[in-house]
Amino acid sequence: MELGVGAIVDGKVTGITKFGAFVALPEGKSGLVHISEIAYSYVNEVSDHLHEGQEVKVKIIGIDQSKRINLSIKQVEPPPQRAPRQGGAPRQSGGSRPPRQGGGAQRPMGFVHQAPKEPTDFEDRLKQFMQSSDSKLSELRYIEKKGGNRRGGGRR
Repeated sequence: MELGVGAIVDGKVTGITKFGAFVALPEGKSGLVHISEIAYSYVNEVSDHLHEGQEVKVKIIGIDQSKRINLSIKQVEPPPQRAPRQGGAPRQSGGSRPPRQGGGAQRPMGFVHQAPKEPTDFEDRLKQFMQSSDSKLSELRYIEKKGGNRRGGGRR
């Protein structure tokens, strides 16, 4: 069986990190489920959703040039339906715009999710930006903890 983008396969969680989980795949391969691809709800701790040895069904969402396999657990199932908000109309500017398409917690309460009819380019870009931003912030915090000074200090 050739492992390709879009394939849904069974795997086993082999490791948990603060940024995701490593999953053993068929043919002796392994991949990473990033924390943002574990569930449609906000995931603060990976260990709240997964544990080592757990059997999971994953979708291959990418294979980079280094042959690293990116996986998603949440894309195996359709996103959950959200009930309309109680107590009035949803808050939105512009009047009669239809609900935005896409998934995740960034959607205001009151919108009922419908399957996307076209690619969600903006939301994909926003998600990528947020992941990059989180990574950069983590790196800066790490440097600050080590007592490093990114400004060079010696030149004035």
